This record gives sequence, C-alpha cells and structure tokens, in this order.
Amino acid sequence: MDCNDNLSRIAGRKCEADLDRKAIEKATKEILVAIGEDPKRDGLLKTPDRAARAYDEIMNGYRTDPLALINGALFDVDYDQMVVVNDIEFYSMCEHHMLPFFGHVHVAYIPKGKVIGLSKIPRIVDMFAHRLQVQERMTQQIADFVEESIRPEGVAVVAEGRHLCMMMRGIRKQEANMTTSAMLGVFRTHTDTRLEFLNRISQ
Repeated sequence: MDCNDNLSRIAGRKCEADLDRKAIEKATKEILVAIGEDPKRDGLLKTPDRAARAYDEIMNGYRTDPLALINGALFDVDYDQMVVVNDIEFYSMCEHHMLPFFGHVHVAYIPKGKVIGLSKIPRIVDMFAHRLQVQERMTQQIADFVEESIRPEGVAVVAEGRHLCMMMRGIRKQEANMTTSAMLGVFRTHTDTRLEFLNRISQ
C-alpha cells in the first residue's frame, strides 16, 4: 500500500493497521457503565461487539485506497460539456459530538480530455463521508480529489446535510439544513457556469 501518492495525500489516507475492534469494545463497555447501564444484561451483552463492527464500517474512509477506488476508471474523451452527478446520498459522523449527519451531495465537472467512471463519484463521496467530519471540510475534500484525479476545467460540489447534533440535542431544531459548496476552476471564475450547475441541481 502506497500512502505517498498525491491522491492518498489528498484523501488523508491512513496506512496503519486495521481498526482496533478490541479497543472499541472495551471503550463501549466503559461508556455503558458510565451512563448507568449494566453491560452484562441480555440486551447489551453483544453491544460492544456490534459497536466495534459498526465503527469498522462507518469509519472505513480513513483506510480506503484511492487508487483501488478509481481502479483505472479514467477515460479519454472528446467531450467538454458539464457532467453532473446529483443527489448522492451520504452518511457521516460529526467530529464534535460523534453524532451522525446525513444528506445529499451534488458533484459537477467540465472535462479536459478525461472523464471518471460514473460509479466512482459516489465512492469518492463515501470515502470522505465515512470518517469523523465537518461538512465544510468534506465538501472541499471531494472537490479537491476529483480535481486531482482528472484535472478538469473545473469542479463544483454542493452538500446539503441535516445534523443530529442540532436535531436531538442542544438547540434541537428539526428542520434546519446546512448547505456547503466548493467551486474550483471555471465554476469559481465563470458566473454563468456556476449558475448553470446550481440551476441543474435545484431542479
């Protein structure tokens, strides 16, 4: 596993050993005791193991190999119009409270000789969503990764998220949504291009 290539550096890939399930099981038991529960009662006997397996899945973005993710799905094309992949579902974990946030991501780029396989865009979103995150950083990371992968004329990413750290605690606002964007290249410098993208995803 090479963690020194440009894509791995942009992805913030971790090349250490796999997630430490035993440490998570131990910590989960300690949390159960700390909140006043009995980890030995029937309903909680397997909770530490389940929690460890869940974290192994929802935090796998740290160890995703970006080169294997793309797997050569970069294609030479004679096409220079906007490519949009919208309404990509994502689920992530807020790094401030370790509570979920979720929503949709919309990604666009204008090719400059290369396109990326359609299924790879949602996989890129998942790679950055499946880790402790803030929505602003996740949005920028997706844009930077697409830009580094195919060097297009421009990349645009808009993420719309709902955060349980706002919905079930603290201010407790159930309908509040957060929208973040990252615009690179012509999406940043050309107003018409940016508006075309925003109009497409608003439909």
